[in-house]
Amino acid sequence: MKILVVDDEKTLVKGIKFNLEHEGYEVETAEDGEEAVEAARQGAFDLIVMDLMMPRIDGLEACRRIREFSGVPVIMLTARTEDTDKLIGFEYGADDYLTKPFNILELKARIRAILRRAAPPPTAAANRFEEVTLGRITLNTAQRSAVAGGVAADLTAKEFDLMELLMRNRGRVYSRESLLNLVWGYEYPGDIRTVDVHVRRLREKLEQNPAKPEILLTKWGVGYYCKA
Repeated sequence: MKILVVDDEKTLVKGIKFNLEHEGYEVETAEDGEEAVEAARQGAFDLIVMDLMMPRIDGLEACRRIREFSGVPVIMLTARTEDTDKLIGFEYGADDYLTKPFNILELKARIRAILRRAAPPPTAAANRFEEVTLGRITLNTAQRSAVAGGVAADLTAKEFDLMELLMRNRGRVYSRESLLNLVWGYEYPGDIRTVDVHVRRLREKLEQNPAKPEILLTKWGVGYYCKA
């Protein structure tokens, strides 16, 4: 597994790199947002760990640019604790947030959780073309790809996991808390509106009319579901 670590704090980067390499990951580093975008464009990374506040361009803008050509999972590091800042990060395409200072064990746990969800299932080699289809939307679970109305849709790791869960359990309504637990895989410390942000992005990418969704629906006061 190949990870890109981006931060202008050289001591922090050195520590993260040492710990992740000790876990068996291949690690490359960058010092600012522009370097991160270029590295992501040239290298096939499985995950990016990136600071929010950096010189030249910040982590948000770097994440937005990376999302133009890649769905690689991104964990954003930030010294900010406001939920609003985290929601903005999700808007720009981040998959997860970790507030500084953090425990390296927690970072490792979150990396493992994201990579586990982003990896093809063990049976993928035997069934490389497994598909889940609902209406105009088709997910290829082996290739981790999505098509809506015949057009490829670039989903982040969390967006794909969320949509796959709902499509495989069509008609079942999930609360925001349940979705955080099932998709994020741990007790998420942030705002449950994180789910709302991801649902809205999925509708923008997959629904014919995001303002009037026909597949990814809301059960007001309860949660979200896919039509049966």
